[in-house]
Amino acid sequence: MEHTEEDLDAAWEKLLGQIVGIVGKKPDLNGVLFMIGVQELGKGIKNFTKEEKQDLMHIAICKVLSLSGFYQLEGLDEAGWPHWKLVKKLPFFDLLGQEKVLKLHVIEYFNKEVFI
Repeated sequence: MEHTEEDLDAAWEKLLGQIVGIVGKKPDLNGVLFMIGVQELGKGIKNFTKEEKQDLMHIAICKVLSLSGFYQLEGLDEAGWPHWKLVKKLPFFDLLGQEKVLKLHVIEYFNKEVFI
């Protein structure tokens, strides 16, 4: 099913509205990815180092893109952090295309998960 820009924008704003209802402020795409990373790590809210925050963003991107078969979970390391492997080459996207693909996958992720 092809999504129009308007459909994507409306679904994205609806999702952000739901997140505001939970966390009290409106995140940007990076904020939403960070939340997904924390959720997928499963260790709760804590103070993360800059490197851990980057790792959480990577976890989130891999998780949401796994919904289309681009990444596959390899397993957890000894500290309980998930590790992913690329199993299907991603097509080239410019910056706006990357954002659109991530937003579509983030919306799909939240539609599949129970917390919203």
